[in-house]
Amino acid sequence: MDKKKMAEYWKKNLRVMLVLLSIWALVSYVCGILLVEQLNQVRLGGFPLGFWFAQQGSIYVFVVLIFVYCFYMKKLDRKYDVHE
Repeated sequence: MDKKKMAEYWKKNLRVMLVLLSIWALVSYVCGILLVEQLNQVRLGGFPLGFWFAQQGSIYVFVVLIFVYCFYMKKLDRKYDVHE
């Protein structure tokens, strides 16, 4: 693969990582810490929603983001012919 295509591949890879990590940070920090009082007004399974985000929600979101990243990278690898 030439340098131009490799640079384009890594630029797209870094862009998707930045987006996914931003989503995770939003869920983890904003919903679990900054907005916890507002979210605690809602109950999910008997627990305040802010507590749920802080304890479990961010972990679930992280696992989903791993699968999204895996799916996207398989597609990107095939596009740039760097798949195994």
